[in-house]
Amino acid sequence: MIKVLDCTLRDGGRIINCAFKDSYIKEVSSGLAEAKIDIVEIGFLRDCRQMEYLGNSTFFTDVEQIVPFVRKDCNTMYVAFVDFGMYDFSSLKEYDGRSIEGIRVGFTKRDFVQHKDEIIESLVSVKTKGYQLFIQGVNSLAYSEEEMLDVIDMVNEVSPYSFGIVDTYGAMYADDLKAVFDLLDKNLSGDIFLDFHSHNNYQLSFSLSQEMIRLAKDRRNVIIDCTLNGMGKLAGNLNTELLVDYLVRKCNMDYEFNKICDLIDDYIYPYKESCQWGYSIPSLFSGIYQSHPNNVIYLLSKFRLQSKDIKNLLASIEPEERTRYNYDNIEKIYVEYCAANIDDREVLSYLKEKLSGKRILIIVPGGSLQKFEDEICQYTVQGDIFTISVNYVYENADMLFFGNKKRYLRCGERNGIETIVTSNIERDNENDKIVNYYDLINKKYKYFDNSAMMLLYLLRRIGFKKIYLAGFDGFSTGIKNNYIDDSFQNSRHIEEFDSLNNDIMCMLRDYISSIKGKSAIEFITPSVYQQILEETP
Repeated sequence: MIKVLDCTLRDGGRIINCAFKDSYIKEVSSGLAEAKIDIVEIGFLRDCRQMEYLGNSTFFTDVEQIVPFVRKDCNTMYVAFVDFGMYDFSSLKEYDGRSIEGIRVGFTKRDFVQHKDEIIESLVSVKTKGYQLFIQGVNSLAYSEEEMLDVIDMVNEVSPYSFGIVDTYGAMYADDLKAVFDLLDKNLSGDIFLDFHSHNNYQLSFSLSQEMIRLAKDRRNVIIDCTLNGMGKLAGNLNTELLVDYLVRKCNMDYEFNKICDLIDDYIYPYKESCQWGYSIPSLFSGIYQSHPNNVIYLLSKFRLQSKDIKNLLASIEPEERTRYNYDNIEKIYVEYCAANIDDREVLSYLKEKLSGKRILIIVPGGSLQKFEDEICQYTVQGDIFTISVNYVYENADMLFFGNKKRYLRCGERNGIETIVTSNIERDNENDKIVNYYDLINKKYKYFDNSAMMLLYLLRRIGFKKIYLAGFDGFSTGIKNNYIDDSFQNSRHIEEFDSLNNDIMCMLRDYISSIKGKSAIEFITPSVYQQILEETP
């Protein structure tokens, strides 16, 4: 069974702070029922102690306020949405058949970890008071498999009407959806509907919804969320008209498509003239970094930024912070970003010309440099080899690269060797050339600022055919000298060696895949990362 849930008056309304006129709410609600939409989400339920309901809004504080907007002469189910922590469930009146029939309760991963018992109590109270219960775990991609299984156990115990796969930040691809679906299909009680709620940051909402229907065929009952004309913050949602047309023409379902079109013409287009939603480059970045749309909206309205700047600023926000919005934090990051963001096109052009036709030897200050000194020297004397030393003054280097401020300040005499520094470092020699720091990091990883990886990213930007790596040993608690110089070792980092190695391993794996068939990398000293060359297809 497939059911359509239209959430225009709730999720779509967030773009206007849910400030629909009462007449609009009534007409849209009634029109959706006439179009035979299965479930209409009429708005939010909020705590009356935090706000006052004055009408002309779909932020309600009592189910009684919703009664005028609910039709009882049809088969459409009406529901409202509650964000956990923003409603007092003890104030919820018993279901009496006059208002909404169901309540959707959403909670974040943090909510679940910190307030699991309270969440369960709230969910049970919804059912106890006679409502159909819909459970929405915000941002399904945030959960590991083990964490999701914990949520599923709770859901099975509570036994709601439905449980949601929620693509909160529009970040899902088809394989992500399938992975979550398969886990739920295997472990969730069979009588619980699966509800798919997506956002259109990647322009995949319609495609993913079809995939959801395909996956569920003959296996699960599903609900697909949508809004008229895709109305919603930033990229918006799945378009109701697209879903309805698909279900009518491809699944032989009985919806009134023309009525949907009338609703869009009469009630949604006027909002489209004053509000913007739909695909955009900033909304794409919101999906990539799983960021709350308010962060993007604030950056667009507050600062004059290019698309790449928005991307870099979102990447600079800590992953957990991205899911919320803290404008003071964004302003702080913006100031730091402006200080380090530079135009390095001339430097890149210079490096491309200088390294043209050269094989590149990268010297990283690992402990193996001492043991394999003679072998390394044999490379440096070859005429087409260009040697770059990382965070370390190697006497036979043609160039030095520094991505670490502390290493730069402590490097000592550089013997006139040409030096490249990243823009987050304040140079002490005006002859040093600067490259843009933000183009050389990948904040998907905790240890994104590994200087050897930053140099590899720089070389990829200018192009190369062959790189040799020496001293890129990796880190081991069983080895006394992880560095050629003991002063490089910070004892505080020893406990982080495993996660540091894992991050670099992952970055290298992605990197080598990205250059395969165009360029090559070879380790000339032993490294814990060598296995990557064998593993990468």
